[in-house]
Amino acid sequence: MKLLRFGPAGQEKPGLLDGEGIVRDLSGVIDDLAGKELGDDGLQRLRKLDPASLPAVAPDSRIGPCVGRVGKFICIGLNYSDHAAETGAEVPPEPVIFNKWTSAICGPNDDVEIPRGSKKTDWEVELGVVIGRGGRYIAEEDALNHVAGYCVINDVSEREFQLERSGTWDKGKGCDTFGPMGPWLVTRDEVSDPHELDLWLEVDGRRYQNGSTRTMVYRIPFLISYLSRFMSLQPGDVISTGTPPGVGMGQTPPIYLRPGQKMRLGIEGLGEQSQRVVQA
Repeated sequence: MKLLRFGPAGQEKPGLLDGEGIVRDLSGVIDDLAGKELGDDGLQRLRKLDPASLPAVAPDSRIGPCVGRVGKFICIGLNYSDHAAETGAEVPPEPVIFNKWTSAICGPNDDVEIPRGSKKTDWEVELGVVIGRGGRYIAEEDALNHVAGYCVINDVSEREFQLERSGTWDKGKGCDTFGPMGPWLVTRDEVSDPHELDLWLEVDGRRYQNGSTRTMVYRIPFLISYLSRFMSLQPGDVISTGTPPGVGMGQTPPIYLRPGQKMRLGIEGLGEQSQRVVQA
């Protein structure tokens, strides 16, 4: 299934995309795509529905972030060997973990704001993993059974804030609008191998990122198991798993986003995003 949320920001309703590409309203069945509704029992209940029996949504409706009430937005740094090489960094001996604040989450086609004082706002297309079943000390061999599905994420990053302003990476990663998510939450049964997906990103029609999840250093089952050693994972938590090469910081010379530009990005089978860059 391809699940989504639609409507004005802060007032999104749950929906699904039917086989004809029509968005159907799920708000008469569930209150949101969040929490227990993302577990196997909740998703199985949605699979049994006849999409044609659900109201169609106006085609011009805004698409919101595909997960509601996200508890944790966890990110993995330097998780593609070719991206680590372009930044001059060594592949880390253990996963690099940082957070994006949940206030960074926005819809896949919402404007991305360059923060006040920013000179180095950058882009990163990433595969998002949405937790459906929580747990602690999750066994690697069972980890994918804890996944509700996958989505596209743009891990927008302010490099000066991230790398030159002391402290952790978080201050350059969690600015408002720095977490476009969606358009769809594609359930795990529709993704035969999340480590065999092409992903790409363009700015003003020029393709900068053109990679594959095949070059992930730490794969999804390991990441879920690893994270669950340090925190409990709960339904609706989102893990952004790293980016392939081609970020602005890796260009010669580096290139950063400017107001008026347009980003377009996508992952094979998971849909596309498109964002206009504006000044905060």
